[in-house]
Amino acid sequence: MLSAAARPAWRRHLSLACLLAVTMILALSAITAAPARADSVRDDQQWVLNAINLPAAWNVSRGQGVTVAVIDSGVNPNVSDLAGSVISGPDLTDVGTPPDSPGWGMHGTWMASLIAGHGHDGGGSGVVGAAPLARVLSIRVITDHSDPGYARYQRESLSFGQRQLAKAIRYAVTHGAGVISMSLGYSTSSRVVRSALQDALDHNIVVVASSGNSGDTPAARDKGHAPYSFPADYPGVLGVAAVNKAGRRAYFSSSNLSVEVTAPGVNVPAQGSDGGYWLVSGTSPACALTAGVAALIKSRYPDLAPARIRQAITTTTRGRPGGGYNDRVGFGTVDAAAALTAAGMLAGQAPRRRSGLARRHFGGGPGAIPPVPIGPRGAGTLVLLCLLGAGCLALVVAAVRRLVVIRRVPRHAPDGPGETAAAGSSPALTPVSARPEGGARRPAQPRYTWQPGLTGRNGLPPDQGEAEE
Repeated sequence: MLSAAARPAWRRHLSLACLLAVTMILALSAITAAPARADSVRDDQQWVLNAINLPAAWNVSRGQGVTVAVIDSGVNPNVSDLAGSVISGPDLTDVGTPPDSPGWGMHGTWMASLIAGHGHDGGGSGVVGAAPLARVLSIRVITDHSDPGYARYQRESLSFGQRQLAKAIRYAVTHGAGVISMSLGYSTSSRVVRSALQDALDHNIVVVASSGNSGDTPAARDKGHAPYSFPADYPGVLGVAAVNKAGRRAYFSSSNLSVEVTAPGVNVPAQGSDGGYWLVSGTSPACALTAGVAALIKSRYPDLAPARIRQAITTTTRGRPGGGYNDRVGFGTVDAAAALTAAGMLAGQAPRRRSGLARRHFGGGPGAIPPVPIGPRGAGTLVLLCLLGAGCLALVVAAVRRLVVIRRVPRHAPDGPGETAAAGSSPALTPVSARPEGGARRPAQPRYTWQPGLTGRNGLPPDQGEAEE
């Protein structure tokens, strides 16, 4: 044991040793901060991957060959987990913020990392997206709150924003997108956006959008459902709501009939445009993850129609609600592996194309109508046809004789427009003129005016009032 006199020195040496040890630990931590942080991100992300069954799906597809258009606030192509996977498209915000400005493209980069992140350091660290081998086409139409141009963006008219969104969709169509992901929403619909979306669907592009974060607003609580969000509510668009780690609907997630499926949307790890890692909440990450699943299917079955891909996703969900559907979670939570299996079955059942003429008609066109069966004609059939022909000829002769007799009877025509025909004769023909709304004059139309006591056509009493021919 140490003597009492030596203990103070011992304590001093121990304190110094502890200080040196702590200093070395801090120094080592500073050197390894990025890799250690990234590894913890992958650990934190595991529940997200498992929630939508991605590890099993990756045995079938990883999204290779598919381009996902991320219509958002922009994507930084230089962050570690997206390096080499981003195609930079146009900036349609008209605010002039340069891409190297702080706050530019934060939201868009988050979403892109959840769609096509491939990690780094061999892929084992950082964020891995739902379709890690897919590519991202970045098209900027909105700004983040931290964007230097946010105030100017807020002053732009709603119609301008909708037109720019339509331009972004059409740009995605003409630049090879197989999937469009839109983690954004407008409170009103737009004709130009609707038209652009139909163009995307016609070009075999799957369109996914977030259903909104208005589930906890006073209006939603009063009405029992949140306001509709566009483009999620347009026909043909797959609307996505958010669930938490326990698989329950997130409190903020909008409830309305645009909701078709759900995906993780609470504290989801994602990489931002600053290269750092963030925990992101909202229906935005849920939309991005679902768009990645659509890319997996598109990669494996490139000719499968968008409606079939939506069918594969919506019919294979986990945690389906009672009755099969409700406006809170839709048909349930996406199951990527099951959706791929269903897509394979649908691809095998896809109808074979008919000729060009048949495709232009509903139901296959005239070419798809079987001929009417005609049996052989015997002697009895010919005799019957001859008798029918003779009967028709006799009726025609009788009608001609009747007309000749009628023409020989003298008739009195009315002299003036107000005079009526004599009893026993035909009703008078009195031309009148009419003017439709707007003042345009139309040609006079004949009108027969029946008078009391006259015999109607074919010997029957006439209707009351006027009968028009």
